[in-house]
Amino acid sequence: MRSRSHRIAGAVLLIFLVCPSGASLAQTKRDKSVWNYDGGVFLKTDGSLPNGVCFRVSGRLDSPEFFDDLKRVDSDQGAVFRRGPETVTHFPDELLLSFVIHDQPCASGLKQIGTRIYLTREMMSSLKLSLYWKHGVDLRAVGNVAEKSFSVEPIVPYDTSLSSELPKRFEWAYQLAIPGKGVPLTDSLVLVFRAPGGRIAARVAARL
Repeated sequence: MRSRSHRIAGAVLLIFLVCPSGASLAQTKRDKSVWNYDGGVFLKTDGSLPNGVCFRVSGRLDSPEFFDDLKRVDSDQGAVFRRGPETVTHFPDELLLSFVIHDQPCASGLKQIGTRIYLTREMMSSLKLSLYWKHGVDLRAVGNVAEKSFSVEPIVPYDTSLSSELPKRFEWAYQLAIPGKGVPLTDSLVLVFRAPGGRIAARVAARL
């Protein structure tokens, strides 16, 4: 399996997967359920770095108008994607993957030792992101990924009078253009975050 890595600023260790990710259950009728995808497919995960930094990653896979009124209908015969009377089988030619990363206090299940550490630019720049389309158990690397936008914004504390005394905190925001031509809706977009040395720090999927 060949991979194409994209250097970014972040790492994820603790992953929560929701199946299907980003969808809302609209209706359940005996042997049929309907999932709505208005607004795209949403991602959210909490994680931590080996040095004790805890953070959150949240994002969305979207494309203008494509997910509007898109539904997945599950029945005994399998899953079918529909937009009104139309049956939809494949993703559009281009998708937009947007996500933000910021630190946060560790969850109760993660022990924090000593003084709390915050995400820094150096920590973020050491992380690499690899993207794959997953079909069944097979992974294929996503090529021709383009960076649409990137920004780092300071997080202003609630009590602004303490700004000079508190550590500086930031939020990193990314938007990537993902080729989707010919990719069936039954495939998942998998994000794999790797720490220095190639160690997998996190893995999460956008799945309809």
